[in-house]
Amino acid sequence: MPHLSPDQLAAYAEVLLWAMRSSRAVPFKHGDLVLVRYDAAALPLAEAVYAALIEAHLHPVASAMPTSAMQAQHYGNSSFGQLTFIPPGLDELFRATAGCITILAPDSLTALSDIDPRSIAQGELAEARTQQVLAHRRRLGLLGATVCLYPTEALAQASGMALDEYAERLARACLLLMPEPVAQWRRVQKELGDIAAWLNGLNIQRLHVQSEHMDLTLAPGESRRFVGVTGSNVPGFELYLAPDWRTVSGVYYADQPSIRWGRLVSRARLEFHDGVAVEATADAGGTFLTGRMTADPGARRVGEFSLTDKRVSKVERFMAHTLLDENHGGTTGNCHIALGGASAASFAGPADELTPEREDSLGFNSSTLHWDLVNIEEKRVTAWLAGGGRRTIYENGQFLV
Repeated sequence: MPHLSPDQLAAYAEVLLWAMRSSRAVPFKHGDLVLVRYDAAALPLAEAVYAALIEAHLHPVASAMPTSAMQAQHYGNSSFGQLTFIPPGLDELFRATAGCITILAPDSLTALSDIDPRSIAQGELAEARTQQVLAHRRRLGLLGATVCLYPTEALAQASGMALDEYAERLARACLLLMPEPVAQWRRVQKELGDIAAWLNGLNIQRLHVQSEHMDLTLAPGESRRFVGVTGSNVPGFELYLAPDWRTVSGVYYADQPSIRWGRLVSRARLEFHDGVAVEATADAGGTFLTGRMTADPGARRVGEFSLTDKRVSKVERFMAHTLLDENHGGTTGNCHIALGGASAASFAGPADELTPEREDSLGFNSSTLHWDLVNIEEKRVTAWLAGGGRRTIYENGQFLV
């Protein structure tokens, strides 16, 4: 039985098509191929998306993703050859794909808790290689892609809610309870776009983030911009940039729990010197955190810095999934950093100019890891401007435009 009403499912599907179209630099045309990847529990939404794609004269290709039990078998019992196996035909499919909609609906958040993280990392590295074609097409503006969440019992239990309440909060966060949700998302896109334009016009040289447990500085870096609603995920209320990783210094603190690979990490504290996390501790999951930070050299560096305005976001509490928690509004808003890879969307120039060599010279971090760690404390963010002035740009959970 669907946990969202038929009207909500139809509205969700339309929002996802809008998000996919928004994330592609060139318009879709009739007959373009769209890959629909979905977890088994999300079948009702996958069917609604499929119907919407047919209505839009696009060619949907549906692909169910492995269940948690399948993932546990793959990462826990595979030989090296099985772990790194790449199915034939994926390159051909991905080169023909104009759009991709991914619907996450985890049936368990603990299925991988006993699996060696090194095995998972090896398997994910192989899977990442298969995604390179999609990533390249996306960078060139030839692929529109979005990711969303569908409510499950596992998510509800981990967040301390009944499933009905979780589904209602998810629907609210995706603006599905408002009239004309797509029009509402266009409004949010413009509102955050205006704030991003204001930030980008300040000529910020450095940012200073302060809260009870945090004192962090970083520089946006050359050829950077704050990015708002791109359509790459639903919901998307944050404004983010890929800072120059070499400039990150001080202490970052994540008081919002994070669940990754079946492990819970809570109250993580990271100390940065010259852009590298030299110390990492956590009340829970500290060993796992430090282990993941050895994945590659970039895993100890910052690839993203983000702020969310509480007046805009409709994510009001812990939802046990980063896709929602990184958009936390509540009463304090949030900031978060991502350990690992940077997003090319933050580059202020033409996408084809951001070669790997240019990324390296500008301080765009590179890593197979991308792990968002969220702080929801009361905080102040001060911008040091060109010419020596300073200005508070964020306080009490909101931008001070």
